[in-house]
Amino acid sequence: MTTLTKTEDTPAPTGSDAFLSVRDLRVRFSTEDGIVKAVDGLSFDVERGKTLGIVGESGSGKSVTNLTVLGLHNPKTSTVEGEINLDGQELTTASEKDMEKLRGNKVAMIFQDPLTAFSPYYTIGRQISEPYMKHTGASKKEAKARTIEMLDKVGIPQPAMRFNDYPHQYSGGMRQRAMIAMALICDPDLLIADEPTTALDVTVQAQILDLLKDLQQEFGSAIVFITHDLGVISRMADDLLVMYAGRAVERGSVREVLRAPQHPYTWGLLSSMPRLGGDINEELMPIPGSPPSLLNPPTGCAFNPRCTYVDTVGGGRCTSERPPLADGRAAACHLTADQRQDIFIDQIKPRLG
Repeated sequence: MTTLTKTEDTPAPTGSDAFLSVRDLRVRFSTEDGIVKAVDGLSFDVERGKTLGIVGESGSGKSVTNLTVLGLHNPKTSTVEGEINLDGQELTTASEKDMEKLRGNKVAMIFQDPLTAFSPYYTIGRQISEPYMKHTGASKKEAKARTIEMLDKVGIPQPAMRFNDYPHQYSGGMRQRAMIAMALICDPDLLIADEPTTALDVTVQAQILDLLKDLQQEFGSAIVFITHDLGVISRMADDLLVMYAGRAVERGSVREVLRAPQHPYTWGLLSSMPRLGGDINEELMPIPGSPPSLLNPPTGCAFNPRCTYVDTVGGGRCTSERPPLADGRAAACHLTADQRQDIFIDQIKPRLG
């Protein structure tokens, strides 16, 4: 099981089995309007061969976190603090030259939109084979053979013929498969998948998810899977990290979090989803309000402006005191464990069925 760790509120364990270890990560962006606190004290671990799901609304810090792991932020406009340890190598202090050696080799990313991730000016085959030649020193002939092998592995029909096609000649599902082939061509130990099935229809989505699971078993890669779709994450992840306003608000095994959520934000996410087999006339329960501006995030618990249980906690704690996130199965909430249990059983569970 993936070991997930706590935020800066308590000392984080070392996680000896972790391949990727993130500690108290803070990412700030300088803008004309001020400093954007995109990630605000995030910690987690991912083991080899396991999948960590990260969920949350748009703007919660999911993608920023993983782009930071890859070192893809502009140092002139961003500030990164904390620790990112990949197989014993510290990345926050690594040079750009060192990061270039890692990207596409030891760690790779599947981007959300392959149509924009691929260059329209070069063939699919060339774009997949180039990183393989760069990282392995293979010849063009060897790289072409390896690329065709990977295109076949991810289910591209007639891969030898499609090698010379351009991105616009591939369907959306095929482009996503080609993106996976490019990410996996150097057998990376860590794969970051940033909403890789968002733009795909349900049938193709299922095929891509099955493909990722099969390839993970074959290569033993650790996967960080970013999405806002809890149905997808229930199928893919071993463990789950729920993010809100740049912070982790809940974590645990995917089974624990989805079957017995503990944080009001997670309750809101699950209650706003339609249920398979549920009453078609049943109204969904949207989360009130909107995500906060990260230029000026709320004090205390970041979710407090949208939370219906602030008065239950009382004493102004939700607006003045940031709730800690303890070790293991935990939620960063000022409600007591008994209060959360009672609310879940009486109010939330009946909605979820």
